[in-house]
Amino acid sequence: MHIYSKISKQQVAILLFSILIVALCGIAYQLIISTVSSYLLGNSVYQFSLTIGLFMFSMGVGSYLSKLLGDNAIQNFISVEIAISLFGGISSLLLLMSFPYVRALYDTVMFGLIFIIGALVGMEIPILTGILAKKQSMRDSIANVMSLDYVGGLIGAVAFPLLLLPHLGLLKSSFAIGLVNIITALINIHFFREYLTRPRLMTAISVAVLIMLTAFTVYGTRISSFAEKHLYFDQIIYKKQTPYQRIVVTQSESNKENRLYIDGHIQFSSRDEYRYHESLVHPLMSIAGKRENVLILGGGDGLAIREVLKYDDVKLIHLVDIDPEMTDISSTLPMLTKLNENSFQHEKVTVYNEDAFSFINQAGILYDRVIIDMPDPHNEAINKLYSREFYRMIRKRMSDQGFVVSQSSSPYFTHKTFWGIEKTLDSVFDTTLSYHVTIPSFGIWGFNLASAGTSIPESFQFNVATRFINEETMQAAMVFPKDTQKIDVPVNSIMEPKLYQLYLEDLRI
Repeated sequence: MHIYSKISKQQVAILLFSILIVALCGIAYQLIISTVSSYLLGNSVYQFSLTIGLFMFSMGVGSYLSKLLGDNAIQNFISVEIAISLFGGISSLLLLMSFPYVRALYDTVMFGLIFIIGALVGMEIPILTGILAKKQSMRDSIANVMSLDYVGGLIGAVAFPLLLLPHLGLLKSSFAIGLVNIITALINIHFFREYLTRPRLMTAISVAVLIMLTAFTVYGTRISSFAEKHLYFDQIIYKKQTPYQRIVVTQSESNKENRLYIDGHIQFSSRDEYRYHESLVHPLMSIAGKRENVLILGGGDGLAIREVLKYDDVKLIHLVDIDPEMTDISSTLPMLTKLNENSFQHEKVTVYNEDAFSFINQAGILYDRVIIDMPDPHNEAINKLYSREFYRMIRKRMSDQGFVVSQSSSPYFTHKTFWGIEKTLDSVFDTTLSYHVTIPSFGIWGFNLASAGTSIPESFQFNVATRFINEETMQAAMVFPKDTQKIDVPVNSIMEPKLYQLYLEDLRI
C-alpha cells in the first residue's frame, strides 16, 4: 500500500484547499505583472497577452519538470509553494526597481519572473493530482483538482481588480498574495509533518519568508515610496491608486515645480501647463457664436475649466471625468487648487464622474463648445474615445453652430497618430483645423479643431487675458513644417482600432 493512501479526510481537505489557493495566487501574479508592465510601458493588450501566453507556456514546462522531482511529493509541493511565495511576493517590487535602468534589464526581470512563477505553479498541479490519486481514483482526482483550479482562478481574477488593486495597490497586493502562499505552505507543513524529511528546516524557511513578507506589507507605504523615487525625479507629495489609474503628484526641490502623472505618464507641469491649456481652450472659445453651454471630456485637473471661466457669456460647464478621486484631489489638494484657481467651486461647473463614452451616448442638453482633454490613445480602452463612433455621438450632442477641439498628441513624435485623429474628425464633422505649439515638458504638441455647421475662421482674435497664445502665435501654430505635414492615414473606429495601431507604430520609430 502506498504511503499516501493513509492520509486522512482532513489532510485531503487541506490538499484540496491548497489547489484552490495555488490557482488563486497564480492568476493574481499574472495580473500583477501585466498591470505593472502596462503602467510602466503602456500597450496593455500586448503586456497582458504576452504575460498570459508566456505564463501558460511556463506552466507547461513546470508540469513536465515535475516528473523529474524526487519521490516525496508532499515535500516537493511545500518546497514549490515556498518558492512561489518568495518570487511572487516580491515580483512587483523587483519590476519597479529595475525599470529606471536599461530596458533590457526590465525585460529580463519581467520575463524571468513570469517564467519562474509560471513553472512553479505548473509543477504544483501534477504533484497534488499524484498525491490525491493515491487516495481516490484518478478520475476523481483529476476532476477535483481541475474544478478547484478553475474556481481559484475565478476568485483571483475577480479579487484583483475589485479588492486588491484599489485597496492595497500593486506592491502590497503582491506581498499579500505571497503571504497567502506562505501561510498555505505552513499549514501543509503542520498537517503533513510526518511525511517531511526535514520539517524543522522547512518551517524555519517558511517563517523567515512569512516575517519578510509581513514586514513588507506593514511597511508597504514606505517601500512603495522608495520604489517610486526611482520612477520620478522629484519628491512625491501625493499618490493614490484608484480603481481606474495610479495618480502621482510630484514637486521639485529646486524650483517647486509640480507635476501630475497618471499611470506613469506626465499630464502637466506647473511651469508650462498654461501653454497647453490656453492652446486647447482659447482657439475654440474665441470663435464668434453662441458658447453658453460648454462640455469638457477629461480635464479632471480643472485647468481647462480655469480657462473657460474667462468667458463671461458661458452659462454652464459640464466636466466628465471617470475617476472621482482625480476631481476630488483637484478640488482639495492645495497645489492643484492654486493652479486651477478653485475652478471646481464655481457655480457654473458641474462634475460628472462617468465614462465619457457612456455620458455622451445619453440624451441631454446640446453643447455649443466641446473640449476633449483625454490622454493619448496608448491602450485599446482610450482608443474608443478617438473613434468615428465617439465623434458621431459628440456631434449629436452639439448645437448646429457648435465646435469641438481635441488634444491630439504630438505631430512630431507621434506623427501618424496626430493626423489619424484629424482624419477621423474630418470623417464626421464639416471642417477641421489642425495646429500645434511647443510645450517644454512635452515638446511639440498638436490639437485638432472641428466644426459641426459653420466654417472655421482663418485668423483668431483673443479678447481674454492669456500668458502665451495671441493672434501671431496662433497664425504660426497653423503652419506645419515639412516633417510634420499631413499624411494619409486611415479613419479610426471601434471595430478597427487603427489609431491604437498607429500610436504603437509611432512609438517604434
